[in-house]
Amino acid sequence: MEMAKFCEEYEHDEPFWNPQVKAASGLTITFLLAAAIISLSSGNDWFFVNAIMMGIVFVIIGYIHHCVRLNNATIWALSGWCVIHMAGGLIPVPATWPIEGDIPVLYSWWLIPDYLKYDNIVHAYGFGVTTWVCWQGLAVGFKRVGATLQPTFGMLLLCWAAGMGLGSINEIIEFPPTMMLADIDLGGYVNTSLDLISNMLGSLVAVITIWYCSRLTEEDEEE
Repeated sequence: MEMAKFCEEYEHDEPFWNPQVKAASGLTITFLLAAAIISLSSGNDWFFVNAIMMGIVFVIIGYIHHCVRLNNATIWALSGWCVIHMAGGLIPVPATWPIEGDIPVLYSWWLIPDYLKYDNIVHAYGFGVTTWVCWQGLAVGFKRVGATLQPTFGMLLLCWAAGMGLGSINEIIEFPPTMMLADIDLGGYVNTSLDLISNMLGSLVAVITIWYCSRLTEEDEEE
């Protein structure tokens, strides 16, 4: 109720549906529909479910954007996350490339054998962007009460924790399909731990970037 009231009462400076949002949304919807069709036709049940879940996430992000007015760069970053995530499970890699497991797709590809996978990069990037979204939401909340959000240790720590928490929810969401769908191997404890570490590092890079960019903005305003 409070969130709905906030969205209705707060007047934003930026329109909800600008050309950049239209373009990014069009790209995302087109890619999700294509991914769903490819997954279904190839018998890839897990990534068909993924396409549906990403569609739900798309709607949730739309509502967040309605309330917060995410900046255009964030909208494009989220769209890019959708693309590289779905590509990870659908695009095959050459037989000569090092992979983990028996499924030769981007998500199995070792960029640095035994140390860094494509999967880790996607996790770090995605939840770094998620942390950025959390910061923007918090900034609007502060603005609503007539205050300005400052990149203090406490506020950055809160956004870092929020990004990691949402990353953990992602791991929880992935668990039920492994129990219900056949032939799904998302890895064991090691894979889950690496995902969580990647989420943590991506979120950390995001809060450091927020802090650094805020300092640059302050210096420009002082000159």
